[in-house]
Amino acid sequence: MTAPAHRACVALGANIGEPRRQIEAGFAALAALPGTRLLARSSLYRSAPVGYTDQPDFINAVAMIETTLAPHALLEAVLAIERVNGRVREFPNAPRTLDLDIVIYGDVVLQEPGLTIPHARMLERAFVMVPLAEIAPDMLVPGHGKVGDLVRHLDAAGVAQLRRIAGTAA
Repeated sequence: MTAPAHRACVALGANIGEPRRQIEAGFAALAALPGTRLLARSSLYRSAPVGYTDQPDFINAVAMIETTLAPHALLEAVLAIERVNGRVREFPNAPRTLDLDIVIYGDVVLQEPGLTIPHARMLERAFVMVPLAEIAPDMLVPGHGKVGDLVRHLDAAGVAQLRRIAGTAA
């Protein structure tokens, strides 16, 4: 029996090394996961760092995928993609070569050690919500509402679109 496919959204970010190349590598790696298909990808955005601010600006994006991987299997897969791309976790909010966060996984609401879906801080992060609204404004954030409505409540002044990707609509 084939596992059911779920729509999930993954936020990508990078600010050291070659951030644009690393984000592109992240998109490609997500598309190559078993039982997974890349449905949409946002434009690239530049944003100021949050938390630890003595570091370069970030390049951010969001991917929408369809996957048969269960939430924990998807988490293991995105952590492996980070490691392959040189991610080292020195301290919270440290500079990074590639960061991948599962922000939405269908209508799943999950709060377990190491995995919270929807992502615990996505609603306060314009660098996640703005690219997500670009590709999925009507997607529901379980328990909160539509992405397009939620993004309107954020200060997105520090998030600048770098380039539009053709075919971003889901």
